[in-house]
Amino acid sequence: MADDTVTLRIEGDGEEDEVTLPAEMLELMREDDETDPEIVGDLALFSCAQRIHATVHHAEGGDTERYRSIEELTMELFEDRFGATYAELTGHQH
Repeated sequence: MADDTVTLRIEGDGEEDEVTLPAEMLELMREDDETDPEIVGDLALFSCAQRIHATVHHAEGGDTERYRSIEELTMELFEDRFGATYAELTGHQH
């Protein structure tokens, strides 16, 4: 890849993957002295929160006890990481 990209490794449960992103995009998203892995970690959790929220509240068949339980834990982890609720950061409430 070109010098204007950053490749990050994601590891978990004995598996791994890599993601390559434009370095300039990460720089645009950087707050204070935030690292590239921190930026991508924020994006990953934010994306997961959006997905489970959409599944529970906006998808047919998504409002099940199992999915609500997953959403509840995801939103707790979200608030722990960001110091604010999903609704507060997105302006999207139910």
